[in-house]
Amino acid sequence: MEILRYVAFSTDPAGGNPAGVVLDAAGADDAAMLAAAAEVGYSETAFVVPSADGALDVRYFSPLAEVPFCGHATIATAVAHAERHGTGRLLLRTQAGPVTVSTERTADGTVMATLVSVPPRTAPLPEADLAELLAALRWSAEELDPALPPRVAFAGAWHPVIAAATRERLADLDYDMDALGALMDRRGWTTVDLVWRESPTVFHARDPFPPGGVVEDPATGAAAAALGGYLRELGLVATPATVTVHQGSDMGRPSTITVTVPEGADTGIGVTGAAVPIRPATDPA
Repeated sequence: MEILRYVAFSTDPAGGNPAGVVLDAAGADDAAMLAAAAEVGYSETAFVVPSADGALDVRYFSPLAEVPFCGHATIATAVAHAERHGTGRLLLRTQAGPVTVSTERTADGTVMATLVSVPPRTAPLPEADLAELLAALRWSAEELDPALPPRVAFAGAWHPVIAAATRERLADLDYDMDALGALMDRRGWTTVDLVWRESPTVFHARDPFPPGGVVEDPATGAAAAALGGYLRELGLVATPATVTVHQGSDMGRPSTITVTVPEGADTGIGVTGAAVPIRPATDPA
């Protein structure tokens, strides 16, 4: 397999979230895809099988397991495809459902991609799960923002949304990886979306990802889409809205995710970002 390496949600290869992209994984079985993702070592690698109808069948693997949907690897895949085949609109068939992605090239040559998620939804976060989650994070209930209640949110994958009351609380991330990973594995959560609201439409996020063997994700498009659905369902943003999510700065990989929240409870959430190729470490400088 030819494995491409891209950074999503940044125009700087030193920022954003790295993803592996295989534009033609025809014939690869689950074991081969998992082994390739483990070798790449990024939080996710996308494996694409083109179909005769022009759609792309896509699966996503972390170094440890398959996940149903991954936003940053989708953005990376769309940009890699655009650079090989031209910009336009793609239909991706994922395990979470159909996802459309559109690409365009800006005046400075950057390729931007916008995905539209499956319809989002939220679910209550039981008190016992919240208590166990906060204990694993080493956070207290008093450190949460009461205006943004804890929920589990979905836009292709499930993520608890936990809002810190201060930027300082969000910046101090020192959690019990084993305890959090065990809870997330039992509940089927992909990442935990820890957020702080700077303004009504500007958020800062950090996303622990222990089920994938990753301490923290520097840019999580699926969680950003879930956050958009959460904000709309709970009436926390006036729709239509454009929300900016800053992620990765606390770990030295700044990322910017633009979230488009349309009206209508059954409409998907838009997630927009740039992606750029990463020079392989073995390449000459």
